[in-house]
Order: sequence, then C-alpha cells, then structure tokens
Amino acid sequence: MAGLTAALITIGLLASPAEAAPTGIPSKSTAQTYLTALTVAAEANADSYDRDLFPHWITISGTCNTRETVLKRDGTNVVVSSACAATSGSWYSPYDGATWTAASDLDIDHVVPLAEAWRSGASAWTTSRRQSFANDLTRPQLIAVTDNVNQSKSDQDPSTWQPSVTSYRCTYAKMWIAVKYYYSLTLQSSEKTALQTMLNTCSS
Repeated sequence: MAGLTAALITIGLLASPAEAAPTGIPSKSTAQTYLTALTVAAEANADSYDRDLFPHWITISGTCNTRETVLKRDGTNVVVSSACAATSGSWYSPYDGATWTAASDLDIDHVVPLAEAWRSGASAWTTSRRQSFANDLTRPQLIAVTDNVNQSKSDQDPSTWQPSVTSYRCTYAKMWIAVKYYYSLTLQSSEKTALQTMLNTCSS
C-alpha cells in the first residue's frame, strides 16, 4: 500500500509543472500588515541609477553564482557542469505559464527591480547593502522566468506590470511586499493600490 501511495505521489508530481519556489513568501495576513506599514512617497533619483551600483551574480557556493543557484533551485532534474552551468533540466515560469528545457531561455528576475529599488530608497544604501539586495536568496526577490517576459517587465512596478497568469498575482504581490518591507523601501500611491487589489485575490 505504501508503495502504491508513493507511486501515485510520484505520478502527481511528474504531471504537474514544477513551480519556482523562492523562500520567505508571507501569508496574506502578514503581507497585509507589511503593506499597511510601508511608507508612500514619490520616487526620486531616477536619473542617477546605474545597474553596476548593484553588484549581482556573485559567487554563492563553489563555482556557483547567484543565477546558477536560482536555476538549480527553481528547475526540475537540473544537471550542471563542473563550472555550475545548467546543461539540462526543465523550468516552469510562473509569470506566463511556459515551460523551458534550455537555461538560456530563462532570466533570473529581481521581483523588485534594481532600478525600482534605487528610486524607492536604495540610492541611499551602501554598495554592500545593494549587493545583498541584488543577490538575496532568503527573501522572495529572485525567480527564474521566461527571458522575454522578464525583459518586458523591465523596471515596472505592479501598477503597470503584473504576471499574465492571473492566479499567480496573489503570490507576486506577497513577494513584492515582503521585499519592500524587509528593505524599508517606499511605495508610490498607484503601486500600493495595485498591490492591495492583487492581495485581495489571495485566499491565504
């Protein structure tokens, strides 16, 4: 009986797309508390943003950098070379529902974009803190998604961009809120309204 149950569980897992799984996604009630506590303010310092001010894809372990670490975490049956490059595997992009078998088809999205963070308070941070933000594997800030979806999102906030898979918008909002709260970043009024609307779709 145990063997049959295990087999059924295995079949179920294989039949479902592998969901990317960043850590630290709060419950709806916690996310609501965080959202209420965040400061609403106009963005600033947009003209001085430079991506190089956020050192990213640093070495995490051995030969593996941040990108490679997220690809291994978010994929299924990922095989890597001695240099930690993903040579095979399968990745499900929760933003658009697409599945990919080549790592080159995926970008690692900063849920709260680096430029958005800069305009929301990160311009006052040290380089060390910006590096921590850009490589954060503890908060739900990094996720493997379809490359052109990430590029179309660019540095937009939820008032102008949301995942096309509507069922994922609840999770996306909770991720965004958690990151902004942890790093004490500000919100625009339109951004807060959009996040509240998305959060309202959550069941828990």
